[in-house]
Amino acid sequence: MIIIKSPREIELMKKAGEVVAKVFKALEGNIHPGMSTQDVADISEKVIRSNGAYPTFLNYSGYPGAVCVSVNDEIVHGIPSKKRILRDGDIVSVDVGATLGGYIGDACRTYPVGIVKESTLRLIEVTKQSFFEGCKFAKPGNRLGDISHAIQEYCEKNGYSLIREYTGHGVGSHLHEDPYVPNYGPAGSGPLLKEGMTLAIEPMVAEGHFAIRLMKDGWTAKTRDGKLSCHYENSIVITKDGYEILTKLKEEI
Repeated sequence: MIIIKSPREIELMKKAGEVVAKVFKALEGNIHPGMSTQDVADISEKVIRSNGAYPTFLNYSGYPGAVCVSVNDEIVHGIPSKKRILRDGDIVSVDVGATLGGYIGDACRTYPVGIVKESTLRLIEVTKQSFFEGCKFAKPGNRLGDISHAIQEYCEKNGYSLIREYTGHGVGSHLHEDPYVPNYGPAGSGPLLKEGMTLAIEPMVAEGHFAIRLMKDGWTAKTRDGKLSCHYENSIVITKDGYEILTKLKEEI
């Protein structure tokens, strides 16, 4: 069942989303070679808790980290570790959830570490832009598949592939609500978009083939061919004439 949010609920989600945006603000310019993925998680958790929120992912279905920190060929759900050291040329995806006032903000960013290849920067930029290409269709009267198709079309046009096993989702008082939001599929398919729907749209883009493998920890998913993967996400709400990003700072409103 897709839950349509009231104006009050949307305001609460904006407050949670602002905490997530503050995490990304704290990470910008501070991710560098030599730090561990646990360091990244510690910075993130400190910001979340200092703003009166709770790290949504911590102990969610048994997940042991405050945030997900995935490096290079890791697609999603990388577990923070003091032993995993970031090196020059890496990329790191930081997936953040913050619960505040009973509602959740959920978003992800991928950062370059030190000096990276131009081809790597292009992957990061295309992944980010694919989110906005999809959101061009995020308005009442369109179908969910219109968003999915636009993401797929843009990424494949640029020579990349979309991960199939993991998707976006509805979000609100629960982290995962209906509907699922695939990053691929035919236009004109899926539920009708309506004002008040809140969605976490999150392209996960592979530099090579989209096939995955799951690590022994039961969480970390990697590309099977070992090529890079990139992740970009925001929580949005469908408005009367389009959409609004919920995971942003007040000054960005």
